[in-house]
Amino acid sequence: MAVAASLGGRELAAIAGATLAARHHKIPVLLDGFVATAAIVPLSRIDLAILDHCRAAHVAAEAGHRLLLRELGLDPLFDLGMRLGEASGAAVAILLVRASLACHAGMATFADAGVSGANE
Repeated sequence: MAVAASLGGRELAAIAGATLAARHHKIPVLLDGFVATAAIVPLSRIDLAILDHCRAAHVAAEAGHRLLLRELGLDPLFDLGMRLGEASGAAVAILLVRASLACHAGMATFADAGVSGANE
């Protein structure tokens, strides 16, 4: 944490703090891009499980982002080579997550759909 305090700016500290607060309040976090991912690396050094509530929205085009994700064991939801910033990757990822949840919540079981042989 001393290295993070020495090298990172206040915005990186704010991202790390918000990530910790989200964990405390059981709020999932979608990480958007290289900077947001870099901001939470110091937390992973305390305990990698502290990031269990985090998911990577995407892989940014910056060369180091893929390495950071690998180091943290995070699989991105998509890889479109985005580098636009302004949380554009997270915005796209939220749409993907919402569509996935709607599909999951609205999907019938085999029994509900009358699929024969489902339990055989």
